[in-house]
Amino acid sequence: MLTDVKKAQQKYGGTNATIDKWLAERRELLASYCTLAGLPPYEKDKSCLPSAEEVRRFCQVLVDYLSAGHFEIYDNIVSQCTKNGEESKKLADSLWPKINKTTDWALTFDDTYAEITDDGNWDNFDKDLSTLGQTLEDRFAYEDELIHALATKHTEVA
Repeated sequence: MLTDVKKAQQKYGGTNATIDKWLAERRELLASYCTLAGLPPYEKDKSCLPSAEEVRRFCQVLVDYLSAGHFEIYDNIVSQCTKNGEESKKLADSLWPKINKTTDWALTFDDTYAEITDDGNWDNFDKDLSTLGQTLEDRFAYEDELIHALATKHTEVA
């Protein structure tokens, strides 16, 4: 996933300030996720769960990303897609419910783990973290479709 963000930044970086901000926030979220999950390049002892504090920090980054998406970036993207033609607006409208579904799962993860304690119920943590990873991967694919439409239209208009 980190490689995909890097590719997206190389492909679309500098075409639009909204896209640049979005991809920077995504990179921060992914780095935090990889650290928490012990994925390369942030490998750690797989037999150990993260601390409750590490999970809380990750959940804050996750909620910040979701909030920025919903309250700043998506409105800007949809507005720009609307200006760039009906096809872009239809794409944004078709992706919005899919993105919302990923938001619901991510918020469920946050509701479950943001306040967990070191002696709390960690029974499903690995499974839930894995599901969240897949959910984020799906979300990023949907977002990339919007980014591509915006970058393409922005470049054509410029």
